[in-house]
Amino acid sequence: MDANPLSHTLHYQSYAIIVAGGSGTRMQAVVPKQFLLLNGRPVIMYTIEAFNQSAYQPKIILVLHPNFHTYWQQLCQEHQFTIPHQLVDGGETRFHSVKKGLELVDEDSLVAVQDAVRPLTDIAIIDMAYTQAREYGNAVVAVKSRDSVRSVRNGHSESLLRDEIYLVQTPQTFRSELLKKAYLQPFNEAFTDDASVAEKDGIVIHLTEGDYQNIKITYPEDIVIAEMLLRRRDL
Repeated sequence: MDANPLSHTLHYQSYAIIVAGGSGTRMQAVVPKQFLLLNGRPVIMYTIEAFNQSAYQPKIILVLHPNFHTYWQQLCQEHQFTIPHQLVDGGETRFHSVKKGLELVDEDSLVAVQDAVRPLTDIAIIDMAYTQAREYGNAVVAVKSRDSVRSVRNGHSESLLRDEIYLVQTPQTFRSELLKKAYLQPFNEAFTDDASVAEKDGIVIHLTEGDYQNIKITYPEDIVIAEMLLRRRDL
């Protein structure tokens, strides 16, 4: 019996598309949030490191607005960041940025799409997402809502069943041929993430367990929370 349960899938080429198109407006920051310092290093470096440590050893594609390519290269020199990755120009929206990243992805492979500003994604979650995407065609990381949830339509609010509500995170991982086909669709304002693009193309979305610590850096207080969680990991 194979001692490594991943060995039969690891021979497939894997990719990670890191989407870094944030403008930093909600952070009230001079630079986009992916470049803000987290314990002295840019947020995005933690994100790339997590995928670099995955058992799947994905090829890393960083999709970044062309105005920030030089700045990113300077940061890599300053912080001696040498993890191999390919830099790609970002698009007008997240949809267009992912589509550009997918141009570098081979057929018959696995591809994870990750928010650049989720620096605390656990390596075990990344590996599980690749494994389940190989088995089910896709794996979208999500957690159950801890709060009561209400829907508001036409000024009327309605209670929803909390146990049926999931908060979607990244990575969102797919067999490459499925995601590439889904991204042939024209852009739609309803496309908020890769799962919504894939679902519109008829793909049944498979949820996989996420982590409440897999936070997205969106507001200034998120940096403080992330630094606290990182210190806990180092204990």
